[in-house]
Amino acid sequence: MQAAPVRPPSVTDALLLLEGLLFGGGQRTARRNAWSAVLEDRRRAKDRREAEHVLEAVSARAPQAT
Repeated sequence: MQAAPVRPPSVTDALLLLEGLLFGGGQRTARRNAWSAVLEDRRRAKDRREAEHVLEAVSARAPQAT
């Protein structure tokens, strides 16, 4: 059984490899930053919900001014 001939890398292959080496860390950093932003948004949303519940509870107990 003969092995398949090995073709030399194309210019596109070489550029993709180079891009991966140069920008790989940047993409990881971008993903990490995006995930941190998602977690921060979730935390702020939770804080808003809790504040809303507190305000509703306080307003329900306060006498209504007429």
